[in-house]
Amino acid sequence: MNVKKSAALLVAATALLAGSTVSAAAAGTDGAASHTRSTAAAATGVQQRVDAVLAAQPGGRQVSATKVHYDGLDVTVYPADQARQARAAALNCSYGYLCVNVRGTVFIFYKCQQWSVSNWYGDGDFVNNQTPGTVARFYNKDGSVRWTSTAYEAGRATWDPIYSVRPC
Repeated sequence: MNVKKSAALLVAATALLAGSTVSAAAAGTDGAASHTRSTAAAATGVQQRVDAVLAAQPGGRQVSATKVHYDGLDVTVYPADQARQARAAALNCSYGYLCVNVRGTVFIFYKCQQWSVSNWYGDGDFVNNQTPGTVARFYNKDGSVRWTSTAYEAGRATWDPIYSVRPC
C-alpha cells in the first residue's frame, strides 16, 4: 500500500473515531483534512465551555460530549454553528421546567434551589413553564434580585450580569 493511501486511511479512521462525518473516500483531500481540523477545534471549544459549566456549578457530571447533568439541572452546550438548535431547545421547554438559552448553552432547571452561574451575558431566550404562578428569580453579584419571571412566561432577557438563579 502506498504512503498517500495509508495516510488517507489513517485520517479516515481518526475522523470516524472522533465522530466526524468525513467519509473515507474524501479523507485524502485537503478539504477533508481542513474539515477534520475544524471539527476537532469545534469539539475543543465545546469541551472548554462544558468545563466552564462544571467549574461554575460543582457537583455535575458530563454525560455526553455536550451535556452536563446535575440533580435538578441539565445543561447542553451547543456548537457555535447550532445557534438555531439551542434556541429551539430553550423555547420547547417542557411543563415543570425553567429553560434558559445563554449564548448557545441551554440550562433546564427543575429543582428548587439556588444555582450559581457564570459567564451569563448578552441576550437570550427563556421559558418559565413551571406550575402557574411559580416565580423564578435571577440575581446580581451582590445577591439582590435583578429580575423575576412568573410562570407561565416566555421571552428574551438580557443576562448582563446574572450570577445565580433560583427557579422557584
